[in-house]
Amino acid sequence: MSGNIQQTGQVRKAPENFLDAQGVRAVFAEAGKGRRDFIRNAFAAAVAGTATSSALAQPRPAVGDGDPAILNLPAHSTGLGQPVVTDGYGKPSKYEANVQRRQSPGLTPTAQASVSFAPLQSLFGIVTPSGLHFERHHQGWWDIDPSKHRLMVNGMVKAPKVFTLDELMRLPSVSRFHFIECGANTGMEWGNVAVPTAQYTHGMLSCSEFTGVPLITLLEMAGADLKGERFVLAEGADGSSMTRTIPMSLIRSGEVLVAYGQNGEMLRPEQGYPLRLVVPGVQGVSWVKYLRRIELGDQPYGTKDENVHYVDLMPDGQHRQYTSIQECKSVVTTPSGGQMLLDKGFYNITGLAWSGRGKVKRVDVSVDGGRNWRTARLESPVLSKCLTRFNIDWVWDGTPAIIQSRAMDDTGYVQPSYKQLRAVRGTRSIYHNNAIQSWQVQANGEVANVQLS
Repeated sequence: MSGNIQQTGQVRKAPENFLDAQGVRAVFAEAGKGRRDFIRNAFAAAVAGTATSSALAQPRPAVGDGDPAILNLPAHSTGLGQPVVTDGYGKPSKYEANVQRRQSPGLTPTAQASVSFAPLQSLFGIVTPSGLHFERHHQGWWDIDPSKHRLMVNGMVKAPKVFTLDELMRLPSVSRFHFIECGANTGMEWGNVAVPTAQYTHGMLSCSEFTGVPLITLLEMAGADLKGERFVLAEGADGSSMTRTIPMSLIRSGEVLVAYGQNGEMLRPEQGYPLRLVVPGVQGVSWVKYLRRIELGDQPYGTKDENVHYVDLMPDGQHRQYTSIQECKSVVTTPSGGQMLLDKGFYNITGLAWSGRGKVKRVDVSVDGGRNWRTARLESPVLSKCLTRFNIDWVWDGTPAIIQSRAMDDTGYVQPSYKQLRAVRGTRSIYHNNAIQSWQVQANGEVANVQLS
């Protein structure tokens, strides 16, 4: 689901202009009285008629005339609605047609596009709808017949096993919420490439409820020797034969799943149907799709996808390998690049934070490029190795601003600035960029991607 959709009067503005939905005009001389008074005053100002209409709405009537959208009953209030969905699978409103995955404008178009980015700036809460989940393919996606798919467990096991999907689904299952982030997410920012929106800077990130069988259960059924230093090789069934090493230290906890379910339904084909590995906190390439084989060994496998790709080139010229954990990171999604603030007044700054090492403990937000910070509200639930939504109130006075967020996880790790990250990593990296993102709000309300050193 990529490409552009022509703007029509029946389609809500593109997600990059999300704030256009309602720009609230309110200038508060006494905003320092506290958040409760601030919200009360903002609400009173809106009720008094100081709110501006969005670019898509009709102009408000003159005072005393009444709002025709209230006075005149629309067709949906006087007639019969549509029957149940006739094609059997629900779809979003036609007015939300611009909320979609998109290919990066900087990638060379191909017949088999390999990446699509999730529209983070248009999402609420922490769960990514399955139809908007980002995609990354190494050999295109397949819709595999589940009745013919098999999962093999071999290597350092006493009784090698072959499981059908039906056999796996009869085993005790668990469901957990976790984020998945490509190791190359925000990769273009390493080279000072200011892609325009949060969808393109951070959109190789999604979060779902995954359902499946703990991998440790299958290894135990095969009589695996789980003592000492052990490693698992996970292999996919697509044309790239994606193979990744997973250390047993991650598997023993029971977190790693052989998953068949996502967001309450079976996996989508582009997400690895009928089976994929779920490795919480670890870069997405290790979440092997179309999972066909698990092999247990006593050392890392050093496969092609581990020696050539997803390694970090360090300042001394060496490659840093097996850097799988996605470190603590955050991004403000509203206001963010490509959006427009229509007027001065109250805005809710919101965004997402995550850590591959556990829970997000705190998120601070700055509107002056990092000189001053305020602690944001973390919205529940706050789960381990899962996206966390944060919010904070802001009164924009119409002057230029630089908005940033800085996350901390429960290990005490603090998200670094670009200066701090480059001091350790240099400037030649591609993967694992978790530096603080900056959005510049210009005096005319336009929001753009900028990078502070």
